[in-house]
Amino acid sequence: MLLGIVKVLLVLLVLFVGASLLLYLFQIRMIFFPQPTAPANLSRYSDREIQMRPGDVTLTGWFFNNKIDSSDPLIVYYGGNAEDVSLNFSDLGRFNADSFLFMNYRGYGGSEGRPSETALVSDALFVFDRLIERYGVDPAHIVLMGRSLGSGVAVQVAARRSVAGVILVTPFDSLVNVARAHYPGIPVGLLLRHRFDSVSLAPRIRTPALILGAAGDRVVPVHLAANLARQWGGPVTAITINGTGHNTIETAGRYWEAINAFLASGHGDGLPASDRPAPGGN
Repeated sequence: MLLGIVKVLLVLLVLFVGASLLLYLFQIRMIFFPQPTAPANLSRYSDREIQMRPGDVTLTGWFFNNKIDSSDPLIVYYGGNAEDVSLNFSDLGRFNADSFLFMNYRGYGGSEGRPSETALVSDALFVFDRLIERYGVDPAHIVLMGRSLGSGVAVQVAARRSVAGVILVTPFDSLVNVARAHYPGIPVGLLLRHRFDSVSLAPRIRTPALILGAAGDRVVPVHLAANLARQWGGPVTAITINGTGHNTIETAGRYWEAINAFLASGHGDGLPASDRPAPGGN
């Protein structure tokens, strides 16, 4: 009897160690899923394509450089972990904005290199600074927009650079908590190297934020977005959109209403009273 229990415990221990080892060794492949650019968009938007070179890699993207001012901000977009950002181009007319920057992460689309948290954040800061230096964009006229994994990039940029506003779509408070939701019992806090710990940065960010969660999100549990909103250091509007999931939130009319009300400005002041928080947002 005792021997049988010992054998079972040993099997469980081997499975536990094996699962933990696989998570540690293959986490890059489990977090980042680089996508190619839709061929039709490569040709159709070739006149908008730009390249930037942080270090020894070349990043590709698209800059829709039109009118940019306080009432018509530039939206700098950071995509999800398996997103071809060019697929957003069909929705550009739904924004109350005319200017957009979409850069491919390392390894995504036509960008060189391999993705990692450190690389994505350092690249994002490099691109942000080049916008100001090369194109003369006023940071006060920039709104950062991050979706899913991209929310983790947007938060880190907002923590280091002054901008007009931040829009976070299906965000998490930290990638560690996302991993805990999907791999209960595994010590992901000890294993995860790419942590995207947004919640540790949120309290010191004073930038107005709009946080949009999907009630039926099975990828990033919506309570993680709510926790990020609670910790945000500036004015924050958190909206949970019913009847949507992680990949369908943009199909809801309220999604676009909230974004465009935020853009309409005071980056929060244009939202309905029922959705608008008191200053401080905590």
